[in-house]
Amino acid sequence: MADPRSTPPSLLKSEGALMAGLMAAAMAYFLIPGWFADPAATPVRSVLLFAALFGVILWSAFSVVRHADCLAILLGEPLGTIILTLAVIGIEVTMISTIMLIGDANPELGRDTMFSVLMLVLNGLVGLTLLVGGLKHREPIFNLRGANAYLSVLIPLAGLGLVLPRYTTSTADASASLSFSIFLIIMCGALYSVFLGVQTLRHRHFFTQPTDDLDVVDTHHPPASLRTVPTHAILLILTMIPVVLLAKKLAVLLDVGVEQLGAPPELAGLVVAVLVLTPEGVAAVRSAADNQLQRGVNICLGSALATIGLTIPAVIIIGFATGLNVQLGLSRVSEYFLFLTLLVSVVTFAGGRTNILQGVVHLVLFAAWIMLIFE
Repeated sequence: MADPRSTPPSLLKSEGALMAGLMAAAMAYFLIPGWFADPAATPVRSVLLFAALFGVILWSAFSVVRHADCLAILLGEPLGTIILTLAVIGIEVTMISTIMLIGDANPELGRDTMFSVLMLVLNGLVGLTLLVGGLKHREPIFNLRGANAYLSVLIPLAGLGLVLPRYTTSTADASASLSFSIFLIIMCGALYSVFLGVQTLRHRHFFTQPTDDLDVVDTHHPPASLRTVPTHAILLILTMIPVVLLAKKLAVLLDVGVEQLGAPPELAGLVVAVLVLTPEGVAAVRSAADNQLQRGVNICLGSALATIGLTIPAVIIIGFATGLNVQLGLSRVSEYFLFLTLLVSVVTFAGGRTNILQGVVHLVLFAAWIMLIFE
C-alpha cells in the first residue's frame, strides 16, 4: 500500500496527458479542422500533424496504463491486469472502428490489425519480456496453469475467427456468412466471458505469481500518484475520451498517408497495433525486470486473447451496420505465421520457467514477420 505520509501530487501536475489530450482535441475540432481534409495539404504538414496526434494519443495511452496500474495495486491481481487489458483493447477497438467508419472502405483493416496485434504481442512483446527476464533473473518463473488457460482459449478463437473463414464455401472470399458471423459473435462472447469468470472467481490463483521460489521478490513500488479506486477509475475513463476524439482525425491522416506512400495495406494495422500496445509493452517488460513474470504473462497473453475475443465481434457488427463485406480469413503466409507463433507459444509456456533462448526465438519470428510485410 502507499505510504500514508506521502501526499499525491495535484491533479494538474499528474494529469498532464489528460490536459494535453483535451487541448489537442479542441484544436483539431474547432481551430484547425480543415487541415485534416485539405486535399492540397503538403506532405510535410500531414506528417507533422500525424506525429503530433500520434504523440498525444500515445501519451494518453500511457496515462491510461498508469491509472490501470494504480487500480492493480489497490484491487490486486488479476483484476488489475484485466482492467489494463480491457482499457487498452477498448482503445484498439475504438481506433479500428473509427478508421473503418471514417476512412475509405477497407474490409481487411480489422483482420490486419488483429493479426498485427497477435504478432506484436505473441512474438515481439513476449520475446522482449522473456529476454529481459532471462537476462536479469536467468530462469524467472510463472504460473503454468494460468498460461495454459490463456492458450487453451486463444488457439480455438484464432483458428475459428481468423483461419476458418478462408476455407468455408458459403462465401467466395475470406468473409464469413451471416450465420457463421452470428456464431462467431456468440462464440467469442461466451468463451471470453467464461474465461473472465475463471480468471476472476473460480481459479483466480492460476494467474498470480508463484511464491515457491526464494529468488522471487515483490519489488513493485506504489507510484507517488496513488489515490482511491473511484478517482483512478474516473480519470482512466476521462483520459480515454481524447483518445477516441483524436482517433477520428488520425484515421483520416493514416488512410491518406498509406495510399499516397503506396505502402502495403497491413501497415495501417501495424501502426494502430504499435500505438495501442506500446504502454502495455512497457508494463510487461518492467514486470519481467522486477522478477514478476506472471504479471508480464498476464499482460501479453491477456492482450492477445482480448484482441480476438472482443475485436472480432466488434468488427463483424461494424460490417453489419455499414454494409461492408468484412474479410476475416488470413492470407496463406499469415496463416503460416499464426500457426508457427501458436506452436512456439505452446512450447514456450509448457514449463514453469523461461530463459533468454525462448525470448530470442520469439523475437526472430517477429523480425521475420516485419520483413515480409514489406517484401
